[in-house]
Amino acid sequence: MDQQCSASHSTDPTQASLPVVPPYWQHRRFESYSSVGHLRPAPISLEDNTEHRSDRSSPLWARAVSIHDHVLVSGTIPSVGDYTVWNCQIEMLHGGSMIIRKRYSEFEDLRSKLATTFPNAGQALPPLPPKNAFHRFKPSFLEQRRVGLAYFLNCLLLNPEFAAAPILKDFIFD
Repeated sequence: MDQQCSASHSTDPTQASLPVVPPYWQHRRFESYSSVGHLRPAPISLEDNTEHRSDRSSPLWARAVSIHDHVLVSGTIPSVGDYTVWNCQIEMLHGGSMIIRKRYSEFEDLRSKLATTFPNAGQALPPLPPKNAFHRFKPSFLEQRRVGLAYFLNCLLLNPEFAAAPILKDFIFD
């Protein structure tokens, strides 16, 4: 007989009384939170934000975004390398405002990063206004783009999930 199955056929008298246990029969008990008290995670704390909203507990920090104007920047060669810079005014939740200046390509980059970071955002991540290579400096096109970019930023800054994202904060503060 195999030595693992029966110890009675062993020639060593000290091993004759010990049964051999297959390795898959061995039961190992791992430590649990109840057996090791000092390894417990910190308790969950709840915070009531219904009466007093603190800045620390709220990811929302902006009240509104408006884009009042833009600047056309000319490239070194006439009509080559020209682009538009949008002056975006962000009104803070508790007063004050700030102005940031961004190109459309920076908005595209932000949206791409947010789509990667929040793959299940779906309709919560608004679209950007469309591009148009032929009419990109036409006043009516620039007005539609201005309205679309303001809507885009408002949707992001008024959504707690997006407003708290480091990607959006980098876009605003860098």
